[in-house]
Amino acid sequence: MASKQIAGIVLLVVGAGLGWWGYQESGSLGSQMNELVGGSPSDDVMFKYIGGAVCAAVGAFLFVKK
Repeated sequence: MASKQIAGIVLLVVGAGLGWWGYQESGSLGSQMNELVGGSPSDDVMFKYIGGAVCAAVGAFLFVKK
């Protein structure tokens, strides 16, 4: 397996992990209170969602690219 494909798999796993971590954190009491008062999820949750999506997209690109 080429090193780019291995890096792609690692980034896919990291992206999925960040997405899951953000999802778990969005259900916390502090995050729900922040969303209730502010009307949107906390910045920390959004950074994890965005970081996870970017990592997963780059990982998928590296994995598929030959």
